[in-house]
Amino acid sequence: MSIKAKPAAGRSNRGQCLAALLCLLALSGCAGHQLSDTPGATSSGEASWYSDRHQGARTASGERYNKNAMTAAHRTLAFGTRVRVTNLNNQRQAVVRINDRGPFSGGRIIDLSRAAADRIGMIRSGVAPVRVEVLK
Repeated sequence: MSIKAKPAAGRSNRGQCLAALLCLLALSGCAGHQLSDTPGATSSGEASWYSDRHQGARTASGERYNKNAMTAAHRTLAFGTRVRVTNLNNQRQAVVRINDRGPFSGGRIIDLSRAAADRIGMIRSGVAPVRVEVLK
């Protein structure tokens, strides 16, 4: 005796396939921002910074966010990885330590603490084109 799975109530197989396809497309969009953890590896894109309202909140690494620390969020780099972030508008640089996951806004490759964003001169603009280089 064989048992056939029935589609969930109100959902056709076509709808389930469409939902699965949309999930795969969303995940593939994230893959384009992966950065190797090999020292010297680089990636370019937009950076943003954490607002002050996150002060004291737990990061993905378990640390509490400190707006005055030189830290950042990246989707794939290991916690503790140090990277140099260069603002491509003014060439100002900051070295930060990855301690959180994100950013999850489209097109952004790194989220900086307030201190790091201030160091590279992007507080007023909120976002800036950057190059991220792995230092280790």
